[in-house]
Amino acid sequence: MNADLVKAASAVISNQQILVNMVSRRVRQLCLGHRPLVQVPLGTGAADIALSEIIAQKLIFESTFGRTATQAPIVSFPGMISGKEKAA
Repeated sequence: MNADLVKAASAVISNQQILVNMVSRRVRQLCLGHRPLVQVPLGTGAADIALSEIIAQKLIFESTFGRTATQAPIVSFPGMISGKEKAA
């Protein structure tokens, strides 16, 4: 991993834990065959590609801090038993 890319990405995402999680998740995606969102030289490692994408602001995150469960919709999947059906 290129130290200059880490420093530049840290300027975009100041929280180190979020940065590590973003790079980790994106590296996993790239290893599964997802295409890079930026042009990089051939042979560039997946972590450097992820950092380059963050620097170019092609990757974003959405903080869920402070949200309550009531703000998120509850999705029922077919075949699942709801609480009311269990009691019956």
